[in-house]
Parts: sequence; structure tokens; C-alpha cells
Amino acid sequence: MWTAPEVTRHGHSDPLLGDERTILEGRLEWHRSTLLAKCAGLTGEELARQVVPPSNLSLLGLIRHVAQVESSWFQRLLAGRDVPRVHPSGGADFDAATPENAEADYATLLAQMAASREVVATMSLDDEFTVQMWDGQRASVRWLHVHMIEEYARHNGHADLLRERVDGTTGP
Repeated sequence: MWTAPEVTRHGHSDPLLGDERTILEGRLEWHRSTLLAKCAGLTGEELARQVVPPSNLSLLGLIRHVAQVESSWFQRLLAGRDVPRVHPSGGADFDAATPENAEADYATLLAQMAASREVVATMSLDDEFTVQMWDGQRASVRWLHVHMIEEYARHNGHADLLRERVDGTTGP
């Protein structure tokens, strides 16, 4: 039976010093690793468990959701790549979170994180892209980092509650 691997996070909010890019990328990485840490040591069944009825939220659903978010923002919108959706639209991130797909869903998230890092590696924080779903408004890579930090922070709060309900684990 597959179990989510252990994750090492360094410090409370790496890094605390550095230029703007270092701070933004470091904070985003810390939040990415926080979600993975909340899942560490759990089986696919535990990750897929919906423990806050009537909500369909689960840790595996969050994994699936942020994989979709990473792909949508970095690959599709920022890089303009014509890549298929990671998961079908309409709530499938949460509704289709099943124990037997946990390992593959986890691997998909890691792959999407790596692809996101690759997309921004050669870009400036001032580079812009069009957000079609927001009437073609323009956004910067800087804004995208802040948005993704917010996205992860919000869902890490959910993950705190879900993990506690699954097995009683609390803390960072």
C-alpha cells in the first residue's frame, strides 16, 4: 500500500532575507512543501478520506486541486502552452479523489510543481501575461507568485484541519 513520503521543510518561513525574487520563490516553495508535509505518512485511503461532512474536501482532493491550479496558471496562462487540464472541470479535483489514484495524483502534483518552476526560471518578475478568464486583464509574474502563495496558504489551512481529523496530527 502506497504512503505519501516524508517531506523536510527548513525553517519557519524560508528565506527571511534576500531580494524580492528570492523571498517570493522561497515563500511559495515553503507553502508547497507545507501541503506535502500535511500529507506525509498517510495512505491513499487516509488522503482520500472526506472527514468534514458535508464537504467533499480531502487531502487528496487538495493535492489534485493544486496540481490543476499549478498547471492552469503556470503552463496554460503564463507560458501559453496548449496542455490539457490535469483533471476535468466541474469539481473533479475533489469528487474523483480515490485511494487507488493517490500515488499517481501525488506524482502529478510534483510534476506540475517542477513544470511551474521551469516556466518561471527564465522570466522576470515584471514579465506579463494575459488572464483570459478575467476579461483579458494583464498580470505580472510577481503577481502570480503572490497569488499562488495565497492559494497555497488558504488550502494549507484546510489541510491543517483535514489532517487533524484524519489522524489527530497537528502542528506545522
